[in-house]
Amino acid sequence: MISTTTMSLKSNVFGIPCGGRYGGRQFWSQQQLVTILVDKSRKLGGVQCQSNKIAEAEIRKCSAFLESELLSGNGGLPLTEWRTVPDIWRTSAEKFGDRVAVVDSYHDPPTTMTYKQLDQEIVDFSEGLRVIGLKPNEKIALFADNSCRWLVADQGMMASGAINVVRGSRSSVQELLQLYSHSESVALAIDNPEMYNRIADTFGSHAAVRFVILLWGEKSSLVTEAKQGYPVYTYKEITELGHKSRVDLRDSEDARKRYSYEPINSDDVATLVYTSGTTGNPKGVMLTHKNLLHQILNLGEIVPAVPGDRFLSILPPWHAYERACEYFIFTHGTEQMYTTIKNLKDDLRRYQPHYLISVPLVYETLYSGILKQINSSSTVRKLIAQLFLKISMTYMEAKRIYEGKCLTKDTKQPSYIAALLDWLWARTVAAILLPLHMLAKKIVYSKIHSSIGISKAGVSGGGSLSSHVDKFFEAIDIKIQNGYGLTESAPVIAARRLTCNVLGSIGHPLRHVEVKVVNSETDEVLPPGSKGIVKSRGPLIMKGYYKNPVATKQAIDENGWLNTGDLGWIAPDHSIGRSRNCGGIIVLEGRSKDTIVLSTGENVEPSEIEEAAMGSSLIQQIVVVGQDQRRPGAIIVPSKEEVLLAAKKSAIVDSEATEVSKEKAVGLLHDELRKWTSGCSFQVGPILVVDEPFTIDSDLLTPTMKIKRDKVAALYKEQIDNLYN
Repeated sequence: MISTTTMSLKSNVFGIPCGGRYGGRQFWSQQQLVTILVDKSRKLGGVQCQSNKIAEAEIRKCSAFLESELLSGNGGLPLTEWRTVPDIWRTSAEKFGDRVAVVDSYHDPPTTMTYKQLDQEIVDFSEGLRVIGLKPNEKIALFADNSCRWLVADQGMMASGAINVVRGSRSSVQELLQLYSHSESVALAIDNPEMYNRIADTFGSHAAVRFVILLWGEKSSLVTEAKQGYPVYTYKEITELGHKSRVDLRDSEDARKRYSYEPINSDDVATLVYTSGTTGNPKGVMLTHKNLLHQILNLGEIVPAVPGDRFLSILPPWHAYERACEYFIFTHGTEQMYTTIKNLKDDLRRYQPHYLISVPLVYETLYSGILKQINSSSTVRKLIAQLFLKISMTYMEAKRIYEGKCLTKDTKQPSYIAALLDWLWARTVAAILLPLHMLAKKIVYSKIHSSIGISKAGVSGGGSLSSHVDKFFEAIDIKIQNGYGLTESAPVIAARRLTCNVLGSIGHPLRHVEVKVVNSETDEVLPPGSKGIVKSRGPLIMKGYYKNPVATKQAIDENGWLNTGDLGWIAPDHSIGRSRNCGGIIVLEGRSKDTIVLSTGENVEPSEIEEAAMGSSLIQQIVVVGQDQRRPGAIIVPSKEEVLLAAKKSAIVDSEATEVSKEKAVGLLHDELRKWTSGCSFQVGPILVVDEPFTIDSDLLTPTMKIKRDKVAALYKEQIDNLYN
């Protein structure tokens, strides 16, 4: 519960006269209250405070660039480079001033902010957090969805020296509570009153909450019973508190003397991002300012943004990929528009973005929408469009050959004569098809471009981009750059450049990033073209997992190499031939870790589903699959006797039947899965029923009876692909 003195101060802030009486109680200004509390505490200690004595200065932390005036007032020296993420805002405000930074049309009120305004909102919010009692290095949960106020809150928290713990508003209450408790957060910033009303009772009874901030909406919409226990502030109240305090600090020397400011260090933790679900021990990735600054300073070689470029933001901002990219683009004077899945189609046409940074699912959705539109056209238009697409794909394939952008694992180079003939053939084909491709651009593709924009590039990350989607956008002259990374690497490790956009790859590593491929058993570094475990090292690698040194040691070795858990290989160097421009490019071929990444960028922990499913007597063995797909699927070895009994019981087959058809077995198993996995984070979509059990003899089980997922997936790869087709 809130103390009387705290409530008095809070009431004073919101309009009750200073030093006056209200409802029979005395209220004081903040300065008066501080003086009284200091005086009383010294009297209690047996020491009478002299009237001319000044209380010991409270230590605060700040971003050296963003709030340089605070450090200079304490004798600090000016810095020549960014140390923290919030430092970027003062630089951007000075360079891009009145340029529009963000446009948020789907919140109430709709908001547009320039770089100067955004800079001021962030410092006001940061100071507001200090005023209401948030201390440096304390954790504060930021449970909200994508918006301009999320950005302000995120950066304000970092600028105050606090560590934010991020998650979206759609997560379950229990998951949010678990993350809040595990991270040792002291307060909450959440989306709106609706979310507050959903979580208030649970958090009120199971967590220690110092205060709650509503990013959107008003306190009048809160449930009455939920208001008790901790103060609730609106976004506007926090920024107003912060602004008033900053004015006082600027105008009053006595106010400034109450605080001593220290710069936040680049190695300080900036944020905690949880990578897994609620089953087992959660893993909170500790990302430092240094980790994120690496991304900010080096993503420019992937996305050569210039002032005025428009970006459309659709991913949740707690997704490390979206988050790092947002920070980066704001250092280049770009304009970011917020959208939603519902409004994406209209906003692509409305804003005509130069860039779209998103996950593979968004590009797959665009691809499906374009094909649907083509197929719904008249017969003649449909045939013309399909013919042009085939011509353009053939043209692009020939172009890749003569430009030397075709991947190969083969370390042996072709002969000079063979390479020359190959180049001449590809050049000839491309020359013949180029006029038809240009005609297709004018007749067909230009209409697609006008409806979706993306005039410079679409950047795909958070999952593997399907080959057919990649080739389709290449054919219609929309550049898609595929990237790769992990939350543990802040996140981008590698990405395709516009100047070397090799399909089927994730491109070269970013600057200052090392990548190697090792043998999974011996850890021996493998030569180019050999498949193994991908490891990475550099200033982007996390500090570790919060309160989990064992998992940290498993992920990062003593030399600083992060085990990504992904399987891949590095393209060998060729000086001639169709692969001459592919040397050093990284190619991924799945995951060695159990975690499955869907095309939406969501992580699925298969063990949760498998353990639940094994409760069914009808299932003998199960392997959850679905890497880079829309939803998880499963390979199931059924218990034939139990399936037959269940089929007879349900009258699916007659009482004399000796077996159940595959089609009927699939139906039964689907029903069982729905029943036993209803409490899991994800539900299984398509299933593949196989007759042969996984055994040690077939090399599909380890000696300890664990299923070898990679080998099972490889054995049934064709059938799995057909499941999703």
